[in-house]
Amino acid sequence: MLRRPWLLYLAWFAVCAVLFVALDGLEDPSRPRGRMLSVEAARVASRIAEQRGLRNYEVVHVARARAGEGAPEDRWVILLDQVPHTSLERAVVIELDIERGTFLRMRPPVR
Repeated sequence: MLRRPWLLYLAWFAVCAVLFVALDGLEDPSRPRGRMLSVEAARVASRIAEQRGLRNYEVVHVARARAGEGAPEDRWVILLDQVPHTSLERAVVIELDIERGTFLRMRPPVR
């Protein structure tokens, strides 16, 4: 049994501080530079749906699709459904370019 556990805590704090300084500025692999975040993609898709006359629609799900998964480019795939939810009867899928957020296509969901 350790008689001085505070030394262990102090050592752990020092290790964490060194790692914090050493890893500062490194790119977060879950958020590569130049790629729009899923939250922003949802906002853009909602705006596009409204511009195209789809009123009372809300984002149900946002997913990233890689090139070759149904289309030739990397993209955000955003599922929107009318409120109150229609069990996907009136749902639409909006696809956006993953980097620029430009509109690619709008389609019904695949069942």
